Amino acid sequence: MKGYAWGVASLMLVSAAQLLMKWGMSQMPTLSLDALLYSLIMNHLVAVFIVCCGIAGYALSMVCWFFALRELPLNRAYSLLSLSYAVVYLAAVWLPWFHENMHPLKSLGALSILLGVWLINSKSGKAAIK
Repeated sequence: MKGYAWGVASLMLVSAAQLLMKWGMSQMPTLSLDALLYSLIMNHLVAVFIVCCGIAGYALSMVCWFFALRELPLNRAYSLLSLSYAVVYLAAVWLPWFHENMHPLKSLGALSILLGVWLINSKSGKAAIK
């Protein structure tokens, strides 16, 4: 059970990191080599901070992921990580500042991911194929 807790922590951190970096980068102007000036960073300090928080979230997610891999079989641990696709999609649809539209096919894809992860992580009976 401890491995699943680490896996869920990694999932939540990596999903939050994706959302933070998306929001932060959408607040900054298009970057070019000329635009990488001190004034650009200072004019968009909040966005830069949010992007840095997203990068830190990735780093923490990796630490949790290492502990999850230590406790869980690889096929179960790796399937948990794929849940981030569904979590990020659903959060981007529900959170108003992302302005993402819900689409039936995308929602079906997210549901398919959830179902697949559930099937991989469900306990199989003693009559499993050997």
